[in-house]
Amino acid sequence: MARFKLFGRKENRSEETISELVSIDEQTLGQLLSGDWMTRKTAMEIPAFAACVNLICDTIAIIPINLYKTEGDSTKTIDDDPRTRLLNEDTKDTLTGSDFKKALMFDYLTGKGGYAFINKKRNAFRSIHYVDCEDVSFLEGTDKIFKDYKIIVNGQQFEGHQFLKVLRRTKNGYEGLSVVKENQAILETAYRTLLFERKNLKNGGVKKGFAETDRVLSDPAAKELKKTINEAYNSDKDRVLVLNGVKFHEASATPTELQINENKKANAEDIYSIMQIPPRIMTGGATEDDWNEYIQYCIIPKLQALCDALNRDLLLENEKKNMNFAPDIYELTKGDIKKRFDAYQVAYKNGFMQIDEIREKEKLPAVGNPFVKMGLADVLYDPETGVLYIPNTNQSVCLKDVMDHPELALRPGEEISPNGSVMSKKQIEDLIGDKEKEKEQEEDNKEEQGKNENQDKS
Repeated sequence: MARFKLFGRKENRSEETISELVSIDEQTLGQLLSGDWMTRKTAMEIPAFAACVNLICDTIAIIPINLYKTEGDSTKTIDDDPRTRLLNEDTKDTLTGSDFKKALMFDYLTGKGGYAFINKKRNAFRSIHYVDCEDVSFLEGTDKIFKDYKIIVNGQQFEGHQFLKVLRRTKNGYEGLSVVKENQAILETAYRTLLFERKNLKNGGVKKGFAETDRVLSDPAAKELKKTINEAYNSDKDRVLVLNGVKFHEASATPTELQINENKKANAEDIYSIMQIPPRIMTGGATEDDWNEYIQYCIIPKLQALCDALNRDLLLENEKKNMNFAPDIYELTKGDIKKRFDAYQVAYKNGFMQIDEIREKEKLPAVGNPFVKMGLADVLYDPETGVLYIPNTNQSVCLKDVMDHPELALRPGEEISPNGSVMSKKQIEDLIGDKEKEKEQEEDNKEEQGKNENQDKS
């Protein structure tokens, strides 16, 4: 038994109690001494922070990353590239594409950055391997202008280009600044509030207080009283205290105790603000504007950081001129089925999309209808062949040929008028007759005008 002298008295405490008081791991001790004790493990114990991180990671995980190639004025998606399969489907490691993106984003937010080893032979990409940021260290160069570094994992040294690096608020290109380090004060406040609440619950909700008696208690009696009170407060069993001649006075609640719920709510809202998430998304009652704000200001910047890292580390030098990775945020913005199909209706009705393009968006098989509606509800246009088809008359005309030879577009009984418009034969005859009448009228007017001038002279 260990013996302590407190306030002039000796007190015995068990070795178990002593070990609880002095037991502390080296990492926590170092953080306490440096004043930087908030780790990502500790931060993830804060419900509001953990909820924000999990929401962002889950959102990023479901968004596909596509590879695009620009040729002239057109940009097309490259579907058969092995790199997109590694990112979206199977990394050829132990993680799926979704788990891989989720792990990278978690380290991006809470650690020094998201890291993954790129396994390739020459220009062939074979696999990509996530590495926990806590297992990554660096060998830095001394030149502050022409920076250089090596990445060290398990004592093995690698070049920077061998790793995919997704970094937040980086200043050197290989190590970022986490949300945890950047916001130590608010996270520490929220965590201490959580500890304060847990301490009260652990005590069974019993407030602090002191005992008062009219007579002096002997040491054995005082020890027995303290033992009984501790067992009553700290034990899960039901116990009854009999205080003969002893009065227990509760200590008054402090302002911190009285405002614990308000403090928790304020701390949570501060964390939502830090993570750029509208509070109603986390607490309920989010509107469409809230979700749009979340996507625009919270998700899009993180997707851009991820794709910038992919363009830098996964593209070959000769590919960087006309190829790039970009997120397909359609899955994120497609909304509910009614709004989505109403949008398809507008796009198809106005000729923005074809039937097969809409079916492809909905992951349905193509029906082989390449036509684009051009209006009037009965004219179809094939953009690949340039053919106009009119179902009502069962006629098809090549638009290019019509522009070069307008007579090809004439229907039976139609001709090209002298002014270049298409009319029926009768309409052309009427037009010519009207013009002849106008000409005769002009001649009569001139003749009449001449007679009048002669009369005036005479």
